[in-house]
Amino acid sequence: VQRSAFSVRRPVGSMSVVEHVREMAAAGLHSNVRLLSGLLLTMSGNNPELFSPSQKYQLLVYHADSLFHDKEYRNAVSKYTMALQQKKALSKTSKVRPSTGNAASTPQSQCLPSEIEVKYKMAECYTMLKQDKDAIAILDGIPSRQRTPKINMMLANLYKKAGQERSSVTSYKEVLRQCPLALDAILGLLSLSVKGAEVASMTINVIQSIPNLDWLSVWIKAYAFVHTGDNTRAINTICSLEKKSLLRDNVDLLGSLADLYFRAGDNKNSILKFEQAQMLDPYLIKGMDVYGYLLAREGRLEDVENLGCRLFNISDQHAEPWVVSGCHSFYSKRYSRALYLGAKAIQLNSNSVQALLLKGAALRNMGRVQEAIIHFREAIRLAPCRLDCYEGLIECYLASNSIREAMVMANNVYKTLGANAQTLTLLATVCLEDPVTQEKAKTLLDKALTQRPDYIKAVVKKAELLSREQKYEDGIALLRNALANQSDCVLHRILGDFLVAVNEYQEAMDQYSIALSLDPNDQKSLEGMQKMEKEESPTDATQEEDVDDMEGSGEEGDLEGSDSEAAQWADQEQWFGMQ
Repeated sequence: VQRSAFSVRRPVGSMSVVEHVREMAAAGLHSNVRLLSGLLLTMSGNNPELFSPSQKYQLLVYHADSLFHDKEYRNAVSKYTMALQQKKALSKTSKVRPSTGNAASTPQSQCLPSEIEVKYKMAECYTMLKQDKDAIAILDGIPSRQRTPKINMMLANLYKKAGQERSSVTSYKEVLRQCPLALDAILGLLSLSVKGAEVASMTINVIQSIPNLDWLSVWIKAYAFVHTGDNTRAINTICSLEKKSLLRDNVDLLGSLADLYFRAGDNKNSILKFEQAQMLDPYLIKGMDVYGYLLAREGRLEDVENLGCRLFNISDQHAEPWVVSGCHSFYSKRYSRALYLGAKAIQLNSNSVQALLLKGAALRNMGRVQEAIIHFREAIRLAPCRLDCYEGLIECYLASNSIREAMVMANNVYKTLGANAQTLTLLATVCLEDPVTQEKAKTLLDKALTQRPDYIKAVVKKAELLSREQKYEDGIALLRNALANQSDCVLHRILGDFLVAVNEYQEAMDQYSIALSLDPNDQKSLEGMQKMEKEESPTDATQEEDVDDMEGSGEEGDLEGSDSEAAQWADQEQWFGMQ
């Protein structure tokens, strides 16, 4: 007599058909389960006496599981609901209870699927269908004492997303009570402003009882700094962890460092850490959307395109590949395509901050400012410590001449995130829009540059102010000092403009050339070079005019239109998530 590989106690011939379905489900034969259970349920419908209530319950659950596996979530929810109704009727009419699986399966002792597990699967279906309220409702119906760690974790995440912070904190703490090394639950608590010391106290016993876990308290401290927006101390603390031999070259720590450098406006170190992380893990997806944005901002569009292709080959079910591709389109000035790609990324992950920034920036550049504002506000809700989210919103206010709203927001950011070079520059940027607050802008920029002399945004805005005042020599000195330890396309281009203003044409040409070598797509640098070439060849002016007359003005008009668009883009690009 043949025996099933999953049942050594009973011959196959003596197993019921429901037991065969259960064993196929355990073996992962989902398509087979779906076909057979579907047929058996039809038989049961035509002859209610064919299967016992407990057998019918099992068939419904296994059939629903197979539908879940096939991603037919609405159908699965329907079958799970029927199963729970059957179980409710079973509880009233039968004394049969779930066994531990140790006893042989008999009509009197069935190994019934867990009702708690069925409700969890239903909640998973609801989350996939983006029906979070229904997911919370089904899990809330499970008594607290019967909730497993994964149920509490799902509830915590759902509560957090719904803005129910107190309930979310309670659920995360329950996860840690059951599983004190649940690091994502720790991050959840820290993101909800629970003090690092309180979170650490919940893990202290396990840290003291297990060797080589002394780093965990430092890890908690580091991410407590992350979630309070203290980027400098977060970077220093994670660096101290990363330098320890046991945690050296950890991809997650490198990714966190890269993100922190990005938030702090240190794009050079951010790119360096992202590159280190992806060298260690060529299949890395997390954080690659920010990395792609940084590359795009530097004009490395070919690298961005290659990164997008590589990420799509890894997975097209994550937001990151779509965001990277969207950044390529955005910086190629194909805003409609960037809008589509950003929307697709949000569809895959509604919590993707970078996707919201991409879509918001695309909407803004297409003139749909009010829609853009909605996306930047959602990004702020998800990442209240990220300055680039506020920058995008403030740029929208300025684009719609809502200077008062921009000023209120900039002041709030200044008070909330503290007086650092980034918040000072953001506030100064708004002040520059109002003639009454020009002197305040100057003071704020001076403070920012005192803190960080190499902060590019502050240098650009101070140069803009000096240009208005026609203090070109001061501007040249400022830019030379900023370029002493770094090379940036925008700074080289602005230095070229200032050198032209003081008749230093040859060096101006050199600066434009350097800018174009850094970003071949920088239209303003190209425009500066073209003007220089015309001024250097006055004897050829008549010939050029004759050629223009013969060729007509169409091409020149197109070029001017392109320059106009480039100028508008150059003014706007700095606010797209720029750090």
